[in-house]
Amino acid sequence: MNVVTNSDIKSTIALATLHNVIDPEIGLNVVDLGLIYQIDFDEPGRKISTTMTLTTQFCPMGESIVDGVTQAMQQTFPDDAIQVDLTFNPPWSYDLISEEGRKFLNR
Repeated sequence: MNVVTNSDIKSTIALATLHNVIDPEIGLNVVDLGLIYQIDFDEPGRKISTTMTLTTQFCPMGESIVDGVTQAMQQTFPDDAIQVDLTFNPPWSYDLISEEGRKFLNR
């Protein structure tokens, strides 16, 4: 799945940053897992909104993963307010895993 964004350049930077946020149960980063759905940049308001999902609604590491996304974005964009919203629509599926992720998981 491609990440929806209103700034391709900043989104590329954000996604590179988010490659460092690992789902501790699976061992794969949130980007290659397909957990990041959308990143919007409000330039005048200095706000970045990220919409993401988890592998399940009851993911025991969900809070930790969301916190990791927030912290990574804050480090990369220190002058912006960071908002991370969880959604389960559409629900996550294995189809969202990138080719690199599938290789990592041997799928």
